[in-house]
Amino acid sequence: MSTPTELADELLDVIFESNPVSASLYGVRTWDDRLPDISAAGELALRERAEDIRVRAMAVDTSHADLEQRLTIAAVVHHAQAVVARFDARSPEYTVVGSLFAPVAGLLFHLGQVSVADAGQGADFVQRLRKLPEFIAATAQRHREGVATGRVPVRVLVEDAVRHLGDYLANPDPLLVPELHDPALEQERKRVLAEEVHPALREYREFLAIEIAPHSRPADRPGLGWIPGGHDAYHWLVRANTSTDRTPQDLHDTGRARIAALRGELSELGGRVWDERDPDAVLHRLRTDPALRWRDGEELLTSARNAIARAESAAPQWFATLPDQPCEVRAIPGPTTDSTPIGFYNAPALDGSHPGVYFANTERAEERQRFNSEVIAFHEVVPGHHMQISLAQLRTELPMLRRLISITAYAEGWGLYTERLADEMGLYSDDLARLGMVAQDLLRAARLVVDTGLHEFGWSRQRAVDYLREQTILPQLEVDSEIDRYISYPAQALSYLVGKLEIERVRAAAQQRLGADFDIRRFHDAILRHGALPMSTLDLLVAEELPRR
Repeated sequence: MSTPTELADELLDVIFESNPVSASLYGVRTWDDRLPDISAAGELALRERAEDIRVRAMAVDTSHADLEQRLTIAAVVHHAQAVVARFDARSPEYTVVGSLFAPVAGLLFHLGQVSVADAGQGADFVQRLRKLPEFIAATAQRHREGVATGRVPVRVLVEDAVRHLGDYLANPDPLLVPELHDPALEQERKRVLAEEVHPALREYREFLAIEIAPHSRPADRPGLGWIPGGHDAYHWLVRANTSTDRTPQDLHDTGRARIAALRGELSELGGRVWDERDPDAVLHRLRTDPALRWRDGEELLTSARNAIARAESAAPQWFATLPDQPCEVRAIPGPTTDSTPIGFYNAPALDGSHPGVYFANTERAEERQRFNSEVIAFHEVVPGHHMQISLAQLRTELPMLRRLISITAYAEGWGLYTERLADEMGLYSDDLARLGMVAQDLLRAARLVVDTGLHEFGWSRQRAVDYLREQTILPQLEVDSEIDRYISYPAQALSYLVGKLEIERVRAAAQQRLGADFDIRRFHDAILRHGALPMSTLDLLVAEELPRR
């Protein structure tokens, strides 16, 4: 019988085979010349391997195993179930959008983040470029299969993808592809792009516009519930992304209840900032006051860097172990569309080839709100994702699966937890920045309502847009981006608030159990130093790491 570590390593191979570019980004360079096999047959083969690993992991007797072995089995079972759910959802058939959530647009972006340090890596990169036309053709075939079975994309998002590809192709040597330093390889890179990749992208763009757009769903039917098998797929994805058994109805109701509670905080902070206690009036001012927007993209980036510097200075009082890897703040490179997220984090590579990077969306910065810059920086970098992921990477004795592969509720729950933790740490510069914190809480609560509304209850895109616009402070530019994200990446947005509530529950239980012996630095160490874990393991973990004295 396989050991927990052997099962974890087997599953990591499945995950990297399904997304070899992610292995390169993590600094695992043995996959550098490969692209995913997005064909239905390729995904089915990987699904069967993941299911076999899950069954064998469930059969492991952990009654006498140590803590780390039990945690590894729990992680393997969760990740295997998530892989199966992802493949069963058959998302390449209907996920078409001009952002990183779609197969082609996502691959173009992530390829541009792969570092190339020497001639060997450069040769592998060129080999990947040569395989791009095959990947693009296979993606088109998945779309055709979706049309044949009624699993079709949403037309407004297809149009977004067509615009994105047009912008991408307008640059004859897109910034998303790194320059190679060997002259012969650089010449071959440019040839492959010009003669093979760009023609394939032009053909794919025309294919989307002519063959797929006419068959696409209207904007009043954007959710999974409108396609064959979509209702079941959504329920699988809810479990995979929350690592709980909470139902869509429960999550929908929780989101509405949280929004009602947060309006009281809006009233309190609005009274302090503007002597305005009507929560609707506070929201209106946050949305519309031009003085609350950025001057330009550079001002946005500077604000994020300053917030991160404050957080790094305060972190030793709240964390026993600190990351030794830096995090850079950069603008999202290359062409963006309305579906591009406001910001996101890319983890550092294990081999040190690139640092952690917080990518901020500086496009049309003068339309974006400045008061949420601090809370987003804390979520993405310190004490959020950068600290979480960097500390996991330091645990070289853990299986690579636990060090590298995210569990959505754990990762995003931690990110959201740290937004309030940052207030405990005294990191927000003023009450206006705290309003940004509450505004982000409102967004995460609204996500529970809107994501389930779209995919479980049949909401139209416009109804989702209207709800998010009414309940949050997002400008129209970001409302559209958020809604298109939920349509393209079902159930992922549920993970933030679900994970945060679970971390807060476990912390409160530990504080009650330990009383004066509770140490916040040890608690945070316990949550972070074991890598990514299902939420169901946190009670066991904290009980063993923080015993009664």
